[in-house]
Amino acid sequence: MTKRLLMMIPMLIGITLISFAVIHLAPGEPTDLQTDLNPEASQELREKLRVQYGLDKPLIVQYFNWVTDLARFDFGDSFASDRRPVRDKILERLPITITINLLAIVSILAISIPIGIYSAVRQGSWFDKGSTVFVFIGFAMPSFWLALILMDFLGVRYGLVPVTGIRSLGYEYMSGGRQILDILHHLLLPIFVSAFGGLAGFSRYMRSNMLEVIRQDYILTARAKGLSEKRVIMHHALRNALLPVVTILGLSVPGLIGGSVIFETIFAIPGMGKLFFDGVMMRDYPLIMGVLVIGAVLTLIGNLLADVGYAVVDPRIRNS
Repeated sequence: MTKRLLMMIPMLIGITLISFAVIHLAPGEPTDLQTDLNPEASQELREKLRVQYGLDKPLIVQYFNWVTDLARFDFGDSFASDRRPVRDKILERLPITITINLLAIVSILAISIPIGIYSAVRQGSWFDKGSTVFVFIGFAMPSFWLALILMDFLGVRYGLVPVTGIRSLGYEYMSGGRQILDILHHLLLPIFVSAFGGLAGFSRYMRSNMLEVIRQDYILTARAKGLSEKRVIMHHALRNALLPVVTILGLSVPGLIGGSVIFETIFAIPGMGKLFFDGVMMRDYPLIMGVLVIGAVLTLIGNLLADVGYAVVDPRIRNS
């Protein structure tokens, strides 16, 4: 475990170096947004702004200064007009994004694993065929299109769920329980949109893994011993079938975090995805890098948890 934690440090440095170079190679600078539409902005003013933001220094010097501040957990100040610390902005938005993604992951696992198991055990049944159609629809349907369709039908036409934000008017006057229910009500659509594609994929992975496992000799032996079908599937087959799913779960964390940019922008949710989108539009380099670092850390932690999940699911890995 300690070795894996130490390996995360050079990986994180490599990610930040590439990200820093890419965002600075993009056309335009933050000063352009403040001076292009101002007819009174002189070249001297442009240069003063570049000096103020530290953009006049060579790129490697800018990166070294940024990494030095990052080592002190200082992400710098935003280039936006409020000049607030990036760390404060991220800490305000991070809990919302983590909550949505955790609920999406729990929903994916809670639904896809039983679907995959039942489809494998009842291979060729109507349920298996129906879940196959569901999987194809889930893979083919873009998340942003699904979000807009659901907003139109469930939110605008029938008014069943809110379509923007995470709180209703008068939220501060509600009781504690009503406030929690109000937030969950607002998050129903975003969580469903975030989980829909993963739900389709995970159920198919689980089905294929279970089909492979139940054809193994030790499963035939367990059945020959007279064990019930439920015990054979849940006790002997499930753990081995879960191993590849744990791998896919660790690799899906970046996709869920990246998907936050789409659905948080569509649903106007004040999370990290919306913050990142606004930062890109404003060319706010410190804010962009701060969000990318947090996303990279969460991704590395997700991969680490996947390795821990291996040990939990497979005792052979834990013992070795």
